[in-house]
Amino acid sequence: MKVLITGGAGFVGSNLAVFLKNQSPATKVTCFDNLKRRGSELNLTRLKNAGIQFIHGDVRNAEDFEGLPTFDLMIECSAEPSVLAGINSSPSYVLNTNLMGTIHCLEEVRKNQAGLIFLSTSRVYPYKSINALPFHENATRFSLGDISGKTGVTSYGITEDFPLKGPRSIYGATKLCSEYLIQEYIESYNIRAIINRCGLIAGPWQMGKIDQGVVMLWAACHFFRKDLTYIGYNGTGKQVRDVLHIDDLCELILKQMERLDESRGEIFNVGGGSQNNISLQEMTAICQEITGETIPICSDPVTRPNDLIWYITDTSRVSRLFNWKPKRTVNDTIRDIIRWLGSNKEILNNII
Repeated sequence: MKVLITGGAGFVGSNLAVFLKNQSPATKVTCFDNLKRRGSELNLTRLKNAGIQFIHGDVRNAEDFEGLPTFDLMIECSAEPSVLAGINSSPSYVLNTNLMGTIHCLEEVRKNQAGLIFLSTSRVYPYKSINALPFHENATRFSLGDISGKTGVTSYGITEDFPLKGPRSIYGATKLCSEYLIQEYIESYNIRAIINRCGLIAGPWQMGKIDQGVVMLWAACHFFRKDLTYIGYNGTGKQVRDVLHIDDLCELILKQMERLDESRGEIFNVGGGSQNNISLQEMTAICQEITGETIPICSDPVTRPNDLIWYITDTSRVSRLFNWKPKRTVNDTIRDIIRWLGSNKEILNNII
């Protein structure tokens, strides 16, 4: 099989490329990336050593696809992933990358008569609707209250049926629009495609920032002894998210590649699930335990636009169809990150 990974020098794309090559050395993997995110250039040597072809290009530019090798499957990982993108600045980059980029990718898939696995986001679900769910405030976290009569939410988390009406952020809107386009290409051109609405993914080789990659950011600030801030919801750090280790995502995508035909057109919520969720306050305690460091953490009670009080993925559907479930705990993920930071301390100190 010949696989093209867009966003292939990014966190998810590069890890996935190396994973696929290790699992199936005969698979030809090509990574396509514009290297915009600082730190993505560090993956180039890693990709080369794994026998993976890298091509510099930008999904925003249709002409950059010219000359790419043919492929049987595209895994679309390219995105501007910040939920704050376009809030206090022009939305042009997030719109052009996440929406126009999808159009260009779909055209390449159509021309190659290839399959597609598209990495969407849990951020397609409206944040106001999620924040309006009943919550209890406990000692270290917010927890879900009585959800009787609520659509799209179970005791395990948010399902694929959660209502889509309402604002979700510019980032989330571009990904949802992309999903709609993919569905039209499936119907009009018989494209074999799967859409994964991914939650919070974490692990080694992520260049975490305050608006994207919070687990990496939290671990790195403890490791390098830099300050942090609990932002929003009274500044107590009780917001909750589930965490998916990058290796668990890679294992799922391999299973989906093997069953792409029978899963054509399906949409899945993908995340760490009800067994792998944590609040910022709880994550601080784990980082302190693993690193042995206690750092200053400030408090900013003002909630940022689009922020969520709580989000946990109900992975029941994807787990059932692919006989898959996350193997790594949040603690495992943070330990893997700390080990990686220790092995690459010199080159990462000024990047993360």
